Formats: sequence, C-alpha cells, structure tokens
Amino acid sequence: DRTMPLARPTGQIPDAAWTSGFREMTEPWKGAVGCLGVAVFFAMTIGIISWQALEQSPEEWVLRGRAGGMLWERRRGALLLRALPAGRTVAVIAVGGVPAAEPPPPRDRCWHDGGQFCYAWEEDAELRLSLEPPPAPATECYGVRWTPLRPDVMLKDCFSMANVSWYGGASIRAQRWPLNGAESHAQPFVSGDFSKNPAGYGPVLERYFLGSTGVTVTVAPDVPLFLSLESNRHFCLETPAGRAAVPLRYLLCVSPDVAAAHRHVGSQLAGQARALPDTALLGSPIWRYYGPAGSAAKIKRGLRSLAKRLKRHHLQEGVLALGERCTAILAAADHVPSERRKRHDSTRAWDPSLIKPLQLSITLSPYTSIASPLFLRSLRDGEAESYWLSLQPQFGGCSVPVLTTWKGWLCARLNVTSEAALSWYLARARRLRQALGAAYMVFEGAEGNAFLEQAVPPPAELAGDRYTGVLAAALATLGNATVISAGARSSHLPLFVQMSPLRSDWSRAGLKGVIPSVLHYSLLGYNFFIPDAVGGSLASDTPGDPELYVRWLQIVTFLPVMAFSTPPWLCCDAWVLNLTRQCIQRHRDFVVPLLIKYSEEWLSLGYPIFRPAWWLSPTDPTAFTVEDEFLIGDEVLVAPITEKGQTWRDIYLPGEGHLWMDTNTARVFDGGTILRNYSASLAEVPVFVK
Repeated sequence: DRTMPLARPTGQIPDAAWTSGFREMTEPWKGAVGCLGVAVFFAMTIGIISWQALEQSPEEWVLRGRAGGMLWERRRGALLLRALPAGRTVAVIAVGGVPAAEPPPPRDRCWHDGGQFCYAWEEDAELRLSLEPPPAPATECYGVRWTPLRPDVMLKDCFSMANVSWYGGASIRAQRWPLNGAESHAQPFVSGDFSKNPAGYGPVLERYFLGSTGVTVTVAPDVPLFLSLESNRHFCLETPAGRAAVPLRYLLCVSPDVAAAHRHVGSQLAGQARALPDTALLGSPIWRYYGPAGSAAKIKRGLRSLAKRLKRHHLQEGVLALGERCTAILAAADHVPSERRKRHDSTRAWDPSLIKPLQLSITLSPYTSIASPLFLRSLRDGEAESYWLSLQPQFGGCSVPVLTTWKGWLCARLNVTSEAALSWYLARARRLRQALGAAYMVFEGAEGNAFLEQAVPPPAELAGDRYTGVLAAALATLGNATVISAGARSSHLPLFVQMSPLRSDWSRAGLKGVIPSVLHYSLLGYNFFIPDAVGGSLASDTPGDPELYVRWLQIVTFLPVMAFSTPPWLCCDAWVLNLTRQCIQRHRDFVVPLLIKYSEEWLSLGYPIFRPAWWLSPTDPTAFTVEDEFLIGDEVLVAPITEKGQTWRDIYLPGEGHLWMDTNTARVFDGGTILRNYSASLAEVPVFVK
C-alpha cells in the first residue's frame, strides 16, 4: 500500500487554512473598523457643520456703501445698519410680515447693479434696498422699500431701542424725551386732539425719527402709515393690510453722531424756504380771557375790567386772548344793524381802543355746529358738499357731510379741498379781524383726520395729515400774526403753533411734560410755539398750588411766548405777582434777543432754537436722556426744578472743553460734568451762560 508523503513545510498557509484563519482572525476587528467608519462619518459631519457655521456667518452683507452698509441677520430675521470702518451697529430693524426664518440667499436679483439689493419672499413681500444720494459728505443714505405681494400682507418694521435713544415722530399726551419710555398701540400716524383721544398722537408730528447712534429714519409722505411704541423695546412702522399692494418706503441715513445726523437730515425736513412769524408777539405776554361770557355786553365789560386790572398791576403790555365762544358772540353782535345798536347801547360795536395798549386776539376753528344757521343754510342751498367735508355716495344720490364732535357739539368740518370754501373762510376771518380790531388770530381744530375718526377711508387729497397741511398753507396767507393748533410738514410757514393744554399738576401730563414738548416741537422745526398757560389749563386734583405756578412761570420765561390763564393775583401771594413782573421783564430783555439771534440761524440752516443737551455733547450717553434741561442756541442752558418741594437738583453741563457761568451766582463750571445737588430756591431758576 502506498502512503502519502508528508508535505514539506513551504512557509505558505494553505488556502483553506488561510481563509478559515483569516475569518477567525478578523472577527474581532470588524467591529473596530465599523466604529472607526461611523466615527469618521460623524467627525466629517461635525466638521462640515462647523465649517458652515464659520464660513457662513449669521450676518450677511446685502448692500455696502463707503461709510456703512446693510446686513441681514438670520437668527432674528433683522436688517442691521452698520457704520464703517468701526463696524458699529447703529440700527437693528426686526422685519415683520415675511417669514423671518427664511434668510435671503447670497444671490441678488439686482446683482447687475452694485447700488441695489433685491429679494422676494414668495407670495409675501419683496424687499429692495438702494444707495441714495447723501445730503452731506459725512452722511450716507439707504432707501428701503417693501412691496406686499398679497393684499393681506401687513408690512411691519420694528426699530430696536436697545442702546439707542430715539427722538422725533409724534407728540404724545405725557411727552417723553427720548421716546423710549412711551407706550402706544398701533394706530394711524396722524395728528390728533388729546381731548378727543388721550391715547392717540398729538397735534405736532413728522415722519422723522432720530437715533442717538447718528441714524435717521424718514418715511415717505404718501405711505399710509401706522406707528406703535413699545416702551424701552422698539417702535414699529406698519402699513395696514387689506389694501392693494401698498408699499412701505423709508430712508435710512447714518452720520458720525446724533447732532450731525439732525443737522444733515432733520433740519432740512421742510426744505429751504422758511419764514418767520411776527416776532413782536415774542415780547408780549398773552392773558386769556375767562370772565363772563353770557353776552357781548358782558364780554366787553369783562375785557375792560381785565385791562384795568393789568394796568393797575403794571402789566399793561401784551395781548388779551378771546376763546372761540367769546369770539363768536362778539362777531354776532358786530352784525347787529346800526338802528338796533342805537336803541340797545350794550350791543354797540366793539372798540379795541378801550383796552389799549393791550392788543386783542380772537379764536376761530374750521368747525360749525349742525344747528348753526350757516350749516342749515348750506344744506338748504345744496352747497353742503362744497363747504363741508362729505362722504361721496357709491351709487348716485346726495353726498352726506362727515359729522364729528368739537367741544361737545356735533359739527361739520370745513372742506379745505374746495377753493370756494377756503376763500369764503379766509374772507370771513379777515372781516372779523378788521371788525374786532384784532392783532392776532388763533385757529384751533387744525389737527386730525375726520374720515379716519369715523373709520372711513379718506379721499387721496386728504390722506394722512394733508388736511392740516392744506389748512396751514391757507392760513399763512392771512399774514404772520396767525396761530394754528397743529403742525405736519408745515414748520416752514410763518405761523405760531399753540401747544396742547396740560394738567395743572407735577406729572408728565403736567409740568414735567413742558420741557420734553419744547424739545420735541423744536427738533421737528416748530420753534415758534405758544406753551400752555402758566400753571396748566386742565383741572387737577390739587388746584391753586403756588409752588407749581412759580416753577411753571420760571420755565415759560425762557420760551417764545409767556401765556397766562389764571392771573398771578388770583392764585398766589403778592411776591408771586412781583416775580411775574420780573420774569416778564427778563423774558423781554434777555430771552427775546436770543430768540431773534437764533431765529436767523434757523432761517438759514434749519437748526432748532431750543436744543437738547446732546447738541453740544453728541457722543456722551449721559446727554441722551436729559429731559429736564434745554439750551437756547449754543450759549444758554436752562435747568429748572420740576419736582414738588425740591430746592436742589442735579445739573448736566454739556460740551466738554466749554465753561459755563451760573447767572445767579457768577460761579464758573466745566462742561461735560454733572453738578450734584445744585441749590435753587423757590425764587430761583438755574440758568448758565456759556
């Protein structure tokens, strides 16, 4: 038998042995290799995500200019306005009305134009940003235009108040400076009457907002605009939904600081053609007549009595102001036929020489009661539509006058779009002025939109505040001795503006609201305002407070016109009467020349006459929130007491490098500092000259 020879060892593993051995050998390694693969996969994924996070910043430049640019921030769905080269963010604008989570991609529909950026959110809205011509070399401007792609899209841009103090915009009942502390629900950005709507916007507003970072926001005049203010968070510009593709358009400008921003942008709001009202009124205190008003005879006797009393107290220069009701009673008596006048001596025509050297001012409004002969006659003659604002019927028929309330009466309002109505109204005003020998005419009720009050869409020619603008332009033709109760795109006209009545107390709706209102009016170009009467016009819980009267008097001394409703001899002791005489003299000798000097600067450059502390310290954050001081031009600082019972206060002296002298003590202090617990007795108001 044959036996198989033993295989010689060759150093090679036989196939079967190799396969089985390899299988046995690699079983433990398979798990390790698999884990390694998974680990590599995760590492690569994390690396890619990290790379994307690093490479694709949460902020993306969408439009860049020389001095700054616009970025899109993905996380908040916000536009950022950033100043270069420092990279300082000057405004954060949270975008509403479009899906905030969807960021604009790098691609740009306007890529062929380096001065624009365009992007559309499908079926929602289109955004277009553009570089616009700058008003000054140091300022750069960007146009923002949102266009809704569906009628139900409500566009809403909210400007953050974090680290930015905002000024301008609308007057509110308890005025704030800055606006950051104000609260208001979304409502039409239209001037209003606080007596009708205390939560609404007041009689002076402009579509202009100024930020302490040197940014300005100017909204186009033809945009139907809503504004909301959320205290210390943001203010929002909105367009109402439901209208066919109404765009939201505004201009963003960035300047080196807040004062430069206002000089370059805000000071030019009304254009270059500015005119002054009658500066003779600046030195003439106004004494409001609140005497007997039952008949023309009683009013005449009351006026003569007030004039004699003022002369007795050596206050015989100024203006006696009649309210609307007294003006109407005197006007009616003036139309009594001469033969009846002879029989009834008490109805004889008014003789203005009876109150000389005092002058007379009368008050009118664009309203007429629906029970008045004037309104009934216009109805009877079929002329109601020509004379009064009316609703046009959709399907034929007669137009119906829009009715509203005015001083408790149901009234119709003058149709300022009718040339015939305006001519008749102005001719009537001129006739009254001549018949009563009035030096000044006050026109109340210029604010508000009668259509929006009734939730009716206004005609295009009366959208927004166009009623106020048209009426103001018409009243300016009566001469520069005219006072109006509202302002909207009319600061260039030679008109005085009557401020809203304030409460007779120490609150923000009373004394504390005076200086914020002064700064607000002047910033928007309305430098020639008549403040509310000393002590406030609206009743409060604590009437007849002599301390309040004195502190109010001290502020008004440094404003354009001093107005009184309660004479000092009725409210207070003899020393307050003496103080009143001294304040009127100081106003005439010290303040009026300053106002005349800085009115020339306003005429040529548009700069405000009454300036905030930041005007001289535009980069000092402390100056941004000073709301109880004001500058007259660049050279006088007024820092009154506005807290009850206090005879001291902290005073911020602006302008580092300047020196300020206290006019009471002749002590000199450095600018850019704060005087702590500075003394000011009841008879004193701290005033510093630079």
